[in-house]
Amino acid sequence: MELHRNRKFVYMGLVILLALVYSVRIFRLQVFDNTYEQKAINNALNKIPIYPDRSIVYDRNGKLLVHNIAVYDLIVFPAKTDGVDSVSFCKLMGMEPAEFTKRMAMARESSKKRQKNNVFNGSAIFMNNLSKEQYSAIQENLYRFPGFTVEPKTDRIYAVKGGAHILGYLGEVSKKTLAKDAYYRPGDLMGITGIENTYENYIRGVRGVKTVWQDRTYTERGEVTDNEFNSPAQAGPDFYTGIDFDLQEFGESLLANKRGSVVAIEPSTGEILALINKPDYDPNLLVGPTRDKTIRQLLIDPKKPLYNRAIKGVYPPGSTFKTVMALIAAQEGVLKPNTMHGCAGGYHLGSLTVGCHPHGSPLDLKNSIGISCNAYYCQVFRDIIDNPKYNNVKAGYAALEKHLRTFGLGSPLGVDLPGESGGNVPTVKQLDRRHGKNWKSSMIISLSIGQGEILLTPLQMANMAAIIANKGWYITPHLAKGIGSQKFIPEKYRKPQYVSVSELYFNWIIEGMELVTKPGGTAFGTGVDDIVVCSKTGTAQNPHGQDHSLFIAFAPKENPKIAIAVIVENGGYGATWAAPIANLMIEKYLKKQEASSRPELLERMKNSAVQ
Repeated sequence: MELHRNRKFVYMGLVILLALVYSVRIFRLQVFDNTYEQKAINNALNKIPIYPDRSIVYDRNGKLLVHNIAVYDLIVFPAKTDGVDSVSFCKLMGMEPAEFTKRMAMARESSKKRQKNNVFNGSAIFMNNLSKEQYSAIQENLYRFPGFTVEPKTDRIYAVKGGAHILGYLGEVSKKTLAKDAYYRPGDLMGITGIENTYENYIRGVRGVKTVWQDRTYTERGEVTDNEFNSPAQAGPDFYTGIDFDLQEFGESLLANKRGSVVAIEPSTGEILALINKPDYDPNLLVGPTRDKTIRQLLIDPKKPLYNRAIKGVYPPGSTFKTVMALIAAQEGVLKPNTMHGCAGGYHLGSLTVGCHPHGSPLDLKNSIGISCNAYYCQVFRDIIDNPKYNNVKAGYAALEKHLRTFGLGSPLGVDLPGESGGNVPTVKQLDRRHGKNWKSSMIISLSIGQGEILLTPLQMANMAAIIANKGWYITPHLAKGIGSQKFIPEKYRKPQYVSVSELYFNWIIEGMELVTKPGGTAFGTGVDDIVVCSKTGTAQNPHGQDHSLFIAFAPKENPKIAIAVIVENGGYGATWAAPIANLMIEKYLKKQEASSRPELLERMKNSAVQ
């Protein structure tokens, strides 16, 4: 009897203990643990991203270049689409069933990742950049397709037809970017080329979030007003470029029906005034739902309109390079204004001949630039690298190479555009591989006149002209003039860089450059009235066809405002195409709205083609 009574108390104790445990657990769940409450809230909330307006882009004079237009994405919550009428959906949206299946699979994958990270409630982009027809169709029929909704965002619209390689275009964010930058989600747009790419982190602005209540079909039922759940979008700051778009458009008209590039720089600031490529494309072609299709067409276009020749194209600089050779020779102490060298139809050394056009002989430094004597610079080159102060020719060449690199040659300058090439200034090791270990100055003498292994971009050639204009220094060429109200630009675009040649020697070369468009000069007949242009022609040999036409210049001679380089592929002599284009652009920039003093030259440049 006693044992039975004890068991009764044990059982009662166990029941009471369990009751206490459950009571405490229930109390904690109700009072302290809000997990289930939070899950319920999360299921009822939808965090809608608010896409900010991207920066509005202007030229240096306040001319509008790029602004925004509203577009729409179709968003899906895959977990809520079971039983959706995919046949009707595809018919409505003009989509094949296989495409629907593919997009839904991608959305489910994206949604799982976002739910795992509790980002935007696991939603995913099903279609981005809906066309007007698609937007109208789905907006009126959303009630038929639970789990789908529409979100607004912005795309670009270009107020101009030119400047495509400057401005760049938007494209869908890549998987690589998604993996390393949590700001983006699949289907978002970002800058792919141009300043849209380089300054993406500024231009894109800051995305906001709007949180709304939703029912089980993901239909919005009201906005959550608590600031804890919302944050406003911040538009990208106004973006001012250094481009003078009137000059840009003018230069594009001169280069029409030709292949080549023009780069113009303000010497005192390094701001790029014009950056022109031909062929090119209308930037508005790469906006909206047809963007991807158009890009594919442009990529396979044999004319390569997407190719940014100004910063990626590499060319022998030809005789434009003689200006730098003269400066380095002066610094090395082997050239003075009265240094005379003869020319007998070219430079001759044994069986070696470097030809030259007919002209008087001998020449001093100033006239060697104005007339562009090849023989003069072959001798100057040998004087530099065969200088007795160096133990051997390789040491002499290494000294020359070191000077060249201070001019920003042989490596990217650091312009604020993606994909810049560094060109090529050959090293001693490269020359060893090309010419054997025992090469001599005569074996690489073509470098003296900008041929052989030396290759420069149009940007580097324009910067070369800016360095001469500044008498020994430059600021890294750049497109950004000021970002936001504080007119911010990165430090490297404000800091001067100095070459290894003393300022003392630049006037010697400038005096010769002034002669180029004067009677007897290689570009006589291409100059413009009332402006002293200092320049140098170049004709670069092209193994694939007609020689390239080149020209570098700056103006005016005193207090220069513009430095420029022009290359017309297969254009022949520098004076034929490149010089007129450069001089007309100089006149346009310095005289602004005044009519050209050379209307016949203007018409020929605009209306003539070069194959």
